Amino acid sequence: MLSKGARAFVELPPLSCGGIYAAAVIAVNESDSALGQVLLLGGRGHNYEDTSSVRLVDLATGICTPQAPLLHARSHFAAAGLPDGRIACAGGFDIFPTAEMWGPPLQGAQDTAWTWKALPAISDERYDSGGCVLSDGRFAVIGGMTNYSITSSCEALSLDDDGDWEPLPPMHDSRGSFACAAVAGCIIVAGGAPHGRSAEVFDEALGRWLRLPCALPHVDGLFGVASALM
Repeated sequence: MLSKGARAFVELPPLSCGGIYAAAVIAVNESDSALGQVLLLGGRGHNYEDTSSVRLVDLATGICTPQAPLLHARSHFAAAGLPDGRIACAGGFDIFPTAEMWGPPLQGAQDTAWTWKALPAISDERYDSGGCVLSDGRFAVIGGMTNYSITSSCEALSLDDDGDWEPLPPMHDSRGSFACAAVAGCIIVAGGAPHGRSAEVFDEALGRWLRLPCALPHVDGLFGVASALM
């Protein structure tokens, strides 16, 4: 973990659930734990099989507490957390077009357990894509692998109605397994295959992608990376 104002990362306890990769991680808004909590969604274990497991991880102890599982076992997928605590997931290896959301039931008491429900299928089958929430609350899925090729296409879904996925303007560069974050009405993407040194930003107000005038400081570029806002 890299804390605000710190100059170096500190090592945290290992996960009690064992090793995992190609999972998604969403921070949990809470104030009771010492170092915070995250939800660990899906991924693959040492057996190389996708899992539908969802685990609440206490960062101070590494203890993983099982939660309601995903509707589909998935890895290498796009996921994003909404300000109200809901989580949306889409795509993934071997289950390319499916999407789902974790949230409260449509009807029921306030303390009713949250569940996963299916969302409309994404229009392009994809994995290794980026996921984020736009300023208007739509869930955006960006780039990734589709039809066995890397794509620059993007699409978004409103999570508060029964609409379908709508296309967003494509990125300048096709990219998969890249860093992606949304902030201040913009989506920032960087790295990824095959354009591992380039970066660009989508301005929601302008409705278009702009190349950033900088390159990542690695000759061979970066891909398979994660990202977080500071």
